[in-house]
Amino acid sequence: MAAAAEPWQAVAPRRRRRSAARRPREREAPARDPEDEPQADGGVVLRRIREAGEDLLLSDFWSLALETINGCLTKHLEQLKAPEGTLPEALGKLHLDSSPDEAAVTPGSIPGESPVPGTCRLKCVCYGIGNFATCVIARHQLTFLLLFLEKCQIPRRHCWVYDPLFSQLEIAVLNTLGVTVLSENEEGRRSVSGEPTVFYMPHCGTALYNNLLWGNWSVDALAKMLIIGNSFRGLEERLPARILQKNYSYIAKILEGLEERKLPETSQYTDIFNDTAIHWFPVQKLQQLPTDTWAFREEPDYEDCEDLEIIRNKTRAPSAADLNSL
Repeated sequence: MAAAAEPWQAVAPRRRRRSAARRPREREAPARDPEDEPQADGGVVLRRIREAGEDLLLSDFWSLALETINGCLTKHLEQLKAPEGTLPEALGKLHLDSSPDEAAVTPGSIPGESPVPGTCRLKCVCYGIGNFATCVIARHQLTFLLLFLEKCQIPRRHCWVYDPLFSQLEIAVLNTLGVTVLSENEEGRRSVSGEPTVFYMPHCGTALYNNLLWGNWSVDALAKMLIIGNSFRGLEERLPARILQKNYSYIAKILEGLEERKLPETSQYTDIFNDTAIHWFPVQKLQQLPTDTWAFREEPDYEDCEDLEIIRNKTRAPSAADLNSL
């Protein structure tokens, strides 16, 4: 069952979007939204989210993105061979395309959100969405997540969301929307625990993706994972090979074991979904990687990274590298 529909009310003030997974930089002055108010309540935030959803549903980007999502999800789920009545059945009922009815949004409701019969075991984890109450980019990325959940028949209660920068207002809004807000900074190290999981991580720091791979470093776990976030191929192109292999070794090792398709780029959402791609890991490709690929399980420490762009969990037990540095 999908979570109960909640008012798509408004998002409030915003600054230039900064991923929750990224470390804020003092030299960057926040860009104010024209609609910004000194203070905003949850109703204002929810209204603005609803308005962003209405715009997204009518955009060329959404219809094109659905084609990409449908293609990747279909291939990803085919290899899971889930029992009848679970994921493949749910996917078979999906028609990931924009329909005329989607544009007719009932006032006070979230576009496309409605109860879906049957069981769906696909889960979703969202890291680094940013301060959506004060940032236009973050708000649109949250809107995309909510519509994605509806299209893929993932109940909102089966979506876990975290950003160390969330305000109390934003946490309250997320609770109202029906998603599950994590209370602890996992630094991206969450295991899929044998369950097919989509990780939605737009514009996050590279270390967060690397941590996620480390936390699921096996053929079985990676085969159950799909990542929507920064293009790994783009990272390979931008970072010197020695930096990628030294600081983000799990990304470097998995490049030959993944399939990647970029989300479409349109002028309307250039700053919001640029360099964003869908990644999934075909079992056949994973099994063809050198056997010593899976023997390496060292925990990332990022001791020598100058621009880490991740907020660390200060309550986490120290790693071996941390202890050696004492």
